[in-house]
Amino acid sequence: MITALAFVLTLGVLVVIHEYGHYRAALACNVKVLRFSVGFGRVLWSRRMGADGTEFVVCALPLGGYVRMLDEREGPVDSSLVHRAFNRKRLWQRAFVVIAGPAANLLLAVLLYSGVQWMGVMEPKAILSAPPASSVAARAGLKSGDWVRARSADGTNWQDIRSMADLRWHVLEAQMEREPLYLMLSDSQGRGSRNVRLDFGAVSADPQSSDALRSVGLGVPWSQALLGEIKAGGPADQAGLRRGDTVTAVDGVAILDAQMLREAIQARVEQPMAWTVDRAGQSIQLTVRPRADRSGAGAVGRIDAFVGLAPQSVLVSSGALEGLMEGARKTWDVSALTVSMIGRMIVGEASIKNLSGPLTIADFAGQSAQRGWTSYLAFLALVSVSLGILNLLPLPMLDGGHLMYYLFEGLTGRPVPDAWLDRLQRGGLAILLALMCVALFNDVARLVGFH
Repeated sequence: MITALAFVLTLGVLVVIHEYGHYRAALACNVKVLRFSVGFGRVLWSRRMGADGTEFVVCALPLGGYVRMLDEREGPVDSSLVHRAFNRKRLWQRAFVVIAGPAANLLLAVLLYSGVQWMGVMEPKAILSAPPASSVAARAGLKSGDWVRARSADGTNWQDIRSMADLRWHVLEAQMEREPLYLMLSDSQGRGSRNVRLDFGAVSADPQSSDALRSVGLGVPWSQALLGEIKAGGPADQAGLRRGDTVTAVDGVAILDAQMLREAIQARVEQPMAWTVDRAGQSIQLTVRPRADRSGAGAVGRIDAFVGLAPQSVLVSSGALEGLMEGARKTWDVSALTVSMIGRMIVGEASIKNLSGPLTIADFAGQSAQRGWTSYLAFLALVSVSLGILNLLPLPMLDGGHLMYYLFEGLTGRPVPDAWLDRLQRGGLAILLALMCVALFNDVARLVGFH
């Protein structure tokens, strides 16, 4: 229920903001607006408002919306209103009306990201778990318990890292650009200081794929290898493990953190493991045999016990002006990353598996809503940026396609011929339908565990 409500709220807010941008720009250019619609299909609610009697409607299919303006190309226009028809407006005015929708989404993202900064959010500290032996982080010399304090693109100009989420974002940026990232480290208590260089030139994993951070070695924040709730009758219970046990070694290998223990468990499907645990100061030897979990793409080991404590957290917040600047910076960064990812998919450097549709959006909307308002607002900002950027793509049927028509008109002094408009609209519709099918397929594949 929460997922459905969060999904409807997400689409409703983003569609209303997008179309409101078009609407306000049209009024500013003295274009008569006939209808403001949220959704498509059967009308559920309608009301006429404003001096022009604009019809505001809510329709049954909430997967978009539109603003219908007075236009001689769509029907006869009374001679007294011709000056208010969209097609009679100057080129810059038509372009302004079109670009106002995506601009409204980007402005909303700035305000949402700023709001998250103003409200403050508890995020895990950038204290690292032990990286896998073959990872970029391991080769750079990172180890369990390292606290990342700052980052730099050149090893000279440093900027603070405020949380694990902040670190992951800059790692993702560096991966996308195949550029090195310098990190300033201390121990988990803030003692000492050393610098390392992460080199992404040879990283083959897709930066947007599920194993990207794992390939770098920065998957999850540090947490003690301590056992929490244990399921009755499960492998942990059968082995004699208890809540509060701290695992210090597995098969003679020292366990440095919870993530290291989880990976050891997952790799040993139905195989006995020799565990050394600390129980109230006493060292105990136990044999644990993880069961096989085949719910995903392959079998992994499970012991039916909660492994690890909640990671250390820090409150990330900003003042009024600083928060607004951070919101603008975040919106710019996400926009640039989105454009870069689209470009990489076009040239084949990134997988089309990264395309997501309504099912994935609904799932993420529900998860973020359950984590709290700040998490949901950050998710809403991310989708708003994506919607704004996608609408600016130079595809017919999208705002960016109309801008391309206006660019042609500005360069040649004449509009795109009607015959070409018809062909381009048909081609654009085919491309959009194909992208929607791919996105929906990816959604289903993720739900059943294929991606």
